[in-house]
Amino acid sequence: MIDAVVKNYRQWRNYRDTVDELNRLSARDLNDLGISRGDINEIAREAATAK
Repeated sequence: MIDAVVKNYRQWRNYRDTVDELNRLSARDLNDLGISRGDINEIAREAATAK
């Protein structure tokens, strides 16, 4: 049970860190990466569950 809580917290933290980092990028930087602002949450969710 504790393992599940720790895993969920780590996934949530990874999600938040990814969202924060991508939101700090300029529109030009995001465009260079092929990412729109509307894609950030989905990308972060995928990154959080990939680990």
